[in-house]
Amino acid sequence: MASLVGHVTIDCSDPYALAQFWVKALDGALGEGDKPGDEEVEVNSAGVSLLFIRVPEGKTVKNRVHLDLQPQDRTRDEEVERLLALGATLFEDHRTPDGKGWATLLDAEGNEFCVVRSAAERLVTS
Repeated sequence: MASLVGHVTIDCSDPYALAQFWVKALDGALGEGDKPGDEEVEVNSAGVSLLFIRVPEGKTVKNRVHLDLQPQDRTRDEEVERLLALGATLFEDHRTPDGKGWATLLDAEGNEFCVVRSAAERLVTS
């Protein structure tokens, strides 16, 4: 049997604070016993498990790996608005007038992630 991905690990300066955003974004839950000040904080959701680890250096360049979020019960644009309200920042907007494309957002520590069209939107605008 091949290996499975246990977590997607993200370096950060404040694991607990960053995990709070991702718990809300993914409708997830913190790892058992995770609390402010921890060196590692886990976020578990239906789609992925993220592990935030404290590192001393800050982010200086574009992510080599990023998450693509695909809304399940709302449109891409509704999800972008929801994430902006949670504290994300719009970084690059690649949405097109025909409904295709994606939006690149930043979390509180500047990590890029994208919001793509829902499966229902892909059927309509393919």
